[in-house]
Amino acid sequence: MQARTRFMLAVVVLFLLMTGPFLLTALIVWVETAGEAREMLVKVLSPHLTLGTLLTAMGFAAGVGVVRVLFRQYVQGLLRMSENLRLMLGANRGFRVQPEGPPEVQQLAVAANELASQRDALLEDVEAQIARAKASVELEKDRLAALMSELTQSVVVCNLDGRVLLYNNRARAQFRALSEAPGVAGGGELIGLGRSIYGVFERNLIAHALDTIQQRLRRGATQAQANFVTTTRAGQLLRVQMAPVLSLAAPALAAAAEGETAGGQGAEQGDAGVVGAADETLPATAAAAAAEGAPERTLTGFILMLDNITRNFETESRRDQMLHNLTEGSRASLANVRAAADMLEFEDLPDEMRTRFRKVVRDEVQSMSQRLDQTANEFADSLKARWPLEEMFGADLIAAAQRRIEARIGLPTKLEEVDETLWVKVDSFSLIQAITYLASRLSDEFEVREVRFRLTAAGRLVHLDLIWSGQAMSTETVMSWELEPMKIEDESSPLTVRDVIDRHDGEMWLEREKVRHRAFFRILLPAATPQEQAEAETYLRGESRPEYYDFDLFAWSEKSHALDDRLLSELSYTVFDTETTGLNPSQGDEIIQIGATRILNGKLLRAESFEQLVDPERPLAPESAKIHGITSEMLRGQPTIDKVLPAFHAFSADTVLIAHNAAFDMRFLQLKEEQTGLRFDHPVIDTLLLSAVVHPNQESHRLEAIAERLGLTIIGRHTALGDAIVTAEVFLKLIPLLAEKGIRTLRDAREAAEKTYYARIKY
Repeated sequence: MQARTRFMLAVVVLFLLMTGPFLLTALIVWVETAGEAREMLVKVLSPHLTLGTLLTAMGFAAGVGVVRVLFRQYVQGLLRMSENLRLMLGANRGFRVQPEGPPEVQQLAVAANELASQRDALLEDVEAQIARAKASVELEKDRLAALMSELTQSVVVCNLDGRVLLYNNRARAQFRALSEAPGVAGGGELIGLGRSIYGVFERNLIAHALDTIQQRLRRGATQAQANFVTTTRAGQLLRVQMAPVLSLAAPALAAAAEGETAGGQGAEQGDAGVVGAADETLPATAAAAAAEGAPERTLTGFILMLDNITRNFETESRRDQMLHNLTEGSRASLANVRAAADMLEFEDLPDEMRTRFRKVVRDEVQSMSQRLDQTANEFADSLKARWPLEEMFGADLIAAAQRRIEARIGLPTKLEEVDETLWVKVDSFSLIQAITYLASRLSDEFEVREVRFRLTAAGRLVHLDLIWSGQAMSTETVMSWELEPMKIEDESSPLTVRDVIDRHDGEMWLEREKVRHRAFFRILLPAATPQEQAEAETYLRGESRPEYYDFDLFAWSEKSHALDDRLLSELSYTVFDTETTGLNPSQGDEIIQIGATRILNGKLLRAESFEQLVDPERPLAPESAKIHGITSEMLRGQPTIDKVLPAFHAFSADTVLIAHNAAFDMRFLQLKEEQTGLRFDHPVIDTLLLSAVVHPNQESHRLEAIAERLGLTIIGRHTALGDAIVTAEVFLKLIPLLAEKGIRTLRDAREAAEKTYYARIKY
């Protein structure tokens, strides 16, 4: 029962106590008196009844006033002190209770402040010891961060859920370049701590590579890894190397811990052992235990090392073209020199000199020609073995071939039948070049207007068919195409189609479909080594600073139950704020800035932020600039809301949205659903409502007032990102205060917030 309810009941009881005996006595006298006696009693009391009633009312009012004063001084004062004590004990250690009210309450406040000071002294001593203990671990982490930031290769580390727990600056820049909207908020919506890598890569790509690693680990490989090539939505080729993150079984870990304790280096080396994917990173004792008992190593995550090889392919292609042109041009030039030497003969030269001169010219020219031929042949042989065969998703190979054919020769392509489950082991660059060459010859010499692709399994091989309709082709023509150096318009290669096929240990032949008047080249390619199909549960369970990593995510995993039943401390959040042209979204006011940051694993990720100005496509009131500092000039040329909201939607995917006075910000987003086709149906938490839940007796729940109560410093107020960061810090402070009231899950928070007065505000 709330304090105000108890106060009202106390007033009613006081009234009954004061008036009850008088009314009861009067009733008894009235009942027992009869006739003339009752009339005389009325005559006697009537002149004094008004005065008695007035005196009774005055006494009652005085009693209520005294009770009210005592209630405010003792009951409400103690309630405020209780809230302040919780702030002092949990969220804001520097907070002290102001002695106010009656002397007894003031003495209680003084005693509480003294206890808090003693507690702070003890906590400072404990924190100093913890800081010293963490110093060495932090040093190791800083070294790792420095190493990661200096790597020229993109590195991403994930847990078994595919959630990103580490990435370096190189990876951040690379994924930003792959973003669908790189001009919006830096394209930062693709990668971030706790986000799913499956937003970039197909799930089956990762599952296949993980299955390969697990098979190799079962066979006892010490450094199991997998490689594959994939294409991005922008048509770029990525070479990906995957390595496992391994942990030791319990006995080995116990042995490692015992050895580390004896050596005095448990914290530093133990952490490195979890991060490392190779045995060299394990502590010495753990390595010895692994060697003696061969403990089972379990897969806890994986490392992806990424290379964008699109430019490499283009560079190599230009180099091949240059060398080929050099050899062909030199050969032609030498032939001209030889012809000129035959014609430029002086008649007055002695025959012997003429003969010797001719022999020298011809011998030198022939020698140079032989050397050029030998160089060209040797370079062609090196081209055949330059590119290693790598595992690639068959559908990706076909898609890349389609793009190249349509871009290079303008020939339309279609899919006839493509098995989406097939993997091939290929040199994708040379194979796509060979397919494009065949398509160009079909277009030029047989006027083929369309080609189709078919990809089917054939045991341990894969059939790749290039299909067309048109006139018949002889076997001799096919053989000549196979053996001639490939040339596609102005692009040439010393390699032949036969060289490419031999590189893959494959075959190629021509087949005809007489009934359908079609023909096709069938290319036999090696399939990737078949693996046992891994169970989906293997990748959905997990025992699982720059500021871009958080190893606590190894122990974080998606739960099967609904978000409403998840603990607030387990969820990932996008904390956001908007700046607008005004306060009436339903009357045409627009968003002019969105700022957001993320909370993951109970940590504020300041480096992972979203901040973007928005062109409202309407005039901006001059007085609004006094609040947020944004002017019309700053908004000119910025993207419009239909460009910004998709990027923000991607940034906030799979998270709970948090805002202060969230009803206001969400209304702006909801009014844009029809225009953008996006629904912001995320769970939403409002820090204003939660503050009213935690501190119902406080007068103000403005963001500044809450931050001051919780001991937070406000920086960048009335900028979208600045407000989002302050809101995030407030929410992190509120979580333990909510837990004290039994509010631990998202459902608890929602239900408690809905009961507050502020939840009734609509926009």
